[in-house]
Amino acid sequence: MTVIDCKEITKLYGKTKALNNLSFKLEENKITGLIGRNGSGKTTLLKIIAGLIKETSGSIEVFSEKPFNNLTVSANVIFIHDQMNLPTALSLKGIFEAAASFYENWDSGLANRLFDYFSFNPFQHYDGLSKGMKSTFHTILGLSARCSLTLFDEPTTGMDAAVRKDFYRALLKDYIVHPRSIIISSHHLNEIEDLLEDILLIKNGKEHLHLPAADFKEWAIGIQGKTAIFNEWTKDREIIHTKSIGRDQSYAVVRNNFSEEELQNAHAAGLDVSSVTGSDLCVYLTSKTEGGIDDVFNQG
Repeated sequence: MTVIDCKEITKLYGKTKALNNLSFKLEENKITGLIGRNGSGKTTLLKIIAGLIKETSGSIEVFSEKPFNNLTVSANVIFIHDQMNLPTALSLKGIFEAAASFYENWDSGLANRLFDYFSFNPFQHYDGLSKGMKSTFHTILGLSARCSLTLFDEPTTGMDAAVRKDFYRALLKDYIVHPRSIIISSHHLNEIEDLLEDILLIKNGKEHLHLPAADFKEWAIGIQGKTAIFNEWTKDREIIHTKSIGRDQSYAVVRNNFSEEELQNAHAAGLDVSSVTGSDLCVYLTSKTEGGIDDVFNQG
């Protein structure tokens, strides 16, 4: 079943295109990583999916319905982000009670266990929480609601490393028992890549890559060697990132569409071929130039 069907979505803020003719589909019961740099359009896309704002042009369906101001979508989607405005008049326990009355699949047992584990005071009020504790409380809401579609936008902002690890482990354990569609937006792939089944990488408001996480790990390789040999071997290849190393050594990240024989020939020619981490590949794919920050100095 297709949960999200997005066709040529554009969103304008004045003359700025936050999203630019973006199209993709997401199937049910997968954890998808929405990856991109700050300002790439991730939050805008999630707001449109959640029905909080309307696209400027194009069309989107969530559970086969238009999401904007749609009660059915609202009841089956929860959008967790660091700008959430929760009732300041209610205690944390009161917020849980309100959530339980709205979300059909709310799991009070899970919510209370996580609440106790992270040492919350049920009588404390939301506006008295620190930044990190607010983020932790948000994630408890997101997990406990068990919505058919759960959207996490940079959910670990302000959390320390131990709490982030606990959250990701809790998410995975609950997802295994209660599968649903989850989108996690982040510009730090290294923290979440082990959770992901799909990766949607956006750049400048456009889909740059959308593929299974396992394929993403094999999508590119690193090549290093003496510059003359390196230049000959990488000629006419799709180069994603390149830099000079020392006086006569070059390195590049290139699209991995080589045969086994070609890779063996590269080794025989004296080139080193290596894997590229998913996190590094995301950085290279979303950089403005092939050389990254080095280009600033090379052009001086």
